[in-house]
Amino acid sequence: HVVNINAISQWSYKQHEIWDSKLPSSVRNTLLELFGQIEREFENLYIENLELRREIDTLNERLAAEGQTIDGAELSKGQLKTKASHSTSQLSQKLKTTYKASTSKIVSSFKTTTSRAICQLVKEYVGHRDGIWDVSVAKTQPVVLGTASADHTALLWSIETGKCLVKYVGHVGSVNSIKFHPTEQVALTASGDQTAHIWRYIVQLPTPQPTADCNQVSGEDEFEFSDKDEPDGDGDGSSDCPTVRAPLTSLKSHQGVVIAADWLVGGKQAVTASWDRTANLYDVETSELVHSLTGHDQELTHCCTHPTQRLVVTSSRDTTFRLWDFRDPSIHSVNVFQGHTDTVTSAVFTVGDNVVSGSDDRTVKVWDLKNMRSPIATIRTDSAVNRINVCVGQRIIALPHDNRQVRLFDMSGVRLARLPRSNRQGHRRMVCCSAWSEDHPICNLFTCGFDRQAIGWNINIPALLQEK
Repeated sequence: HVVNINAISQWSYKQHEIWDSKLPSSVRNTLLELFGQIEREFENLYIENLELRREIDTLNERLAAEGQTIDGAELSKGQLKTKASHSTSQLSQKLKTTYKASTSKIVSSFKTTTSRAICQLVKEYVGHRDGIWDVSVAKTQPVVLGTASADHTALLWSIETGKCLVKYVGHVGSVNSIKFHPTEQVALTASGDQTAHIWRYIVQLPTPQPTADCNQVSGEDEFEFSDKDEPDGDGDGSSDCPTVRAPLTSLKSHQGVVIAADWLVGGKQAVTASWDRTANLYDVETSELVHSLTGHDQELTHCCTHPTQRLVVTSSRDTTFRLWDFRDPSIHSVNVFQGHTDTVTSAVFTVGDNVVSGSDDRTVKVWDLKNMRSPIATIRTDSAVNRINVCVGQRIIALPHDNRQVRLFDMSGVRLARLPRSNRQGHRRMVCCSAWSEDHPICNLFTCGFDRQAIGWNINIPALLQEK
C-alpha cells in the first residue's frame, strides 16, 4: 500500500498545533519525537514498497518476454502457471520478510501472543463506591474474597455468586489493605486513618446460582475500553450487607497513613507499614508494639510476611526493599535490596529463598535471598507495576499495571499471557493488586482496581505452562 507521507505530516502538524497550548513542553517534545520516528518508519516502508513494485514490473516483463521467445511458440498455460507460481511464491515471501523487517520497530509493542491458554473472566464483584486498593482470599473455610477500598470500607464477598457477605465500616480513612488470619475468621485492615484494625467476621455462603457462560478469550485481546464505559457506581451491591462497625483490636502507633499490614506466621503477631517511614511489629493479643522497624528513607508502600518463617519484607518509595529476620529472638537482622530506580510498590515471598519485587520503574525482579547484589531474573514492561502476587505452586507472577493490563510471567521472566481486556470485559482503570487462590475450583486469580470492581478469573494453568 502506498502511504501518503504528506497527509501524515500535515495531520501530525495540526495535532501539534492543537496540543501546543495544552501540554507541557517536555510532553510535547516527546510526542514530536515519537511522531517523527513513526513518519521515518513509514517513509522507509514506502520507499521499499516502490522498489518491490519495480521488481514486480520487471518480473512481469521477463515472463511476458519468455512466453514469446521459446521456439517461437506460445508457452502452454501449464508451463506459464508453474513459472508464475514459483516466482510469485518467492515474491510473496520477500514481501513478508521486508514488511516484518521494516515495521518491526513500530509494531513491536502491539504484538500478540499465540498462547492457547484460556484466561477467562468468571465473576465481577461490584459494590464499592471508590477505587479498590487491595484484594485477598481467606485461608480458612468458608473461603471468601476480601476487598479494601478508598471508600473507607472493606467488603467480604462470596466468590461463587459475587454477593457481598460482610461490610466493615470501622475505619474513618481509606482502607489500603486487607489480609485474613491464617486459622481464624479474622481480618486485618490498614487505613489512612493511621491505624490497623483486627476484626472478626461471621459469614454464611449463599447457594450458588447457575451462571451464563463467560466469553473465553485466548491469547491477547486488543480491543480497548472507552472511558465512558466506567460503571456509574450508583448501584451499591453492599447496601444490604451485614455490617461490622468496630474492631476487636486497633493498632495505633503510627504517625502517618498505614498503607499495608500482614500477619506473621502463626497469626499471633502482625506487621504494619506506614508513610511515617517505619514498619511496626505488634503483639495481636495485647496490641502492644514489639518492634519499630526503621531505616527506610521515604514512605513505605507495602509489607509482606513469609508463610512459614518469621521473615518480613518492606518496600518503599526510596527505591529499596528490606528483609527483616525475626527467627532469632536475640538478633533482628536487616538486609537492603537496591535493584530498582523508582518506588518499589511491593515485594513478596515465594518458593524457597526467593523474593519478587515490583516497581514504578516498570520492572519486576526475582531475587535469591542469599545473593542481594543482583536479581536472578528481570521482567521489563511498558507500565508501572502495582501489588504483585505469586502462584507459589506453579511459580507464576501476576502483574497488575497502571495501564489497566494484567500480565502473567513465570519466575524466569518468560511472558505467559495477558488477561483479556476489551469493550466487554477487564479493568477500565489502573489495576492495583492481584491475588492468587490456587486451589479454588472456579476462580484462581483475583484482581482489583480504580474502576471500583474486583474481578475473578479462571486461568488454565496447564495450558499456560504448556506454551513455555
